[in-house]
Amino acid sequence: MSTFFYMLLAFVVGILVGWFIWGRLRGELDSLRGDLDRTRSERDRLRADSDRLKGELDACGRARADLESRLRDAPSAKAGADKAATPAPAALMSSPAIPAAAKSAPAKSAAAKKPPATKTAAAQKPAAKAAAPKKAAAPAAKKAAAPTTGKADNLRRLIGIGPVNERLLKGLGVTNYAQIAAWTDADVKRVEEVLNFDGRIAREKWIEQAKLLAAGDEAEFARQFPTAGTTSNS
Repeated sequence: MSTFFYMLLAFVVGILVGWFIWGRLRGELDSLRGDLDRTRSERDRLRADSDRLKGELDACGRARADLESRLRDAPSAKAGADKAATPAPAALMSSPAIPAAAKSAPAKSAAAKKPPATKTAAAQKPAAKAAAPKKAAAPAAKKAAAPTTGKADNLRRLIGIGPVNERLLKGLGVTNYAQIAAWTDADVKRVEEVLNFDGRIAREKWIEQAKLLAAGDEAEFARQFPTAGTTSNS
């Protein structure tokens, strides 16, 4: 009887120890799963940061190339201006001796020189009128590029939009979520050409993010895009 009691006691103790060990192992397994999820989220955030930095680097490269082009053009323009401002040599400015026949009719010579000047002024006036429409057309084209509607939103809440991309979007007239939510395929292509992207808008779901924010659905936005609004977008 005592042997049976000891065997039963050992069996119960074994079950309790096994249950305790299983609970510990299950807790560690859940902890490892949580760490794996956090690692995946960190990996996605790092990828978004990499794409954002690549876009900013491309924008900086374009700005640098533009500045270098301006610096190359500046010396040539300055040299041309200096050359135009340099007075003619004294040998060219000095007039030859006036013959006696020319001295006898100064009034006639002055009258002959005056009409061409009037003709030149008349020719310059139409040219100035022809140049005026071009100057007026430039602001009109710029104004028609992308009208701004509604109040400005914080575009950097969207994953993939940093300071440089936000500045470029505002340059295109895009200032709020409703505009991004209403983009068509043609709009996406036009914006990607300006930002030098290649499918990034669809890959990072800018339009889906903007639709949720424009509708004010913060809970669904936080659920679908948990990494949005972090330091990666600031």
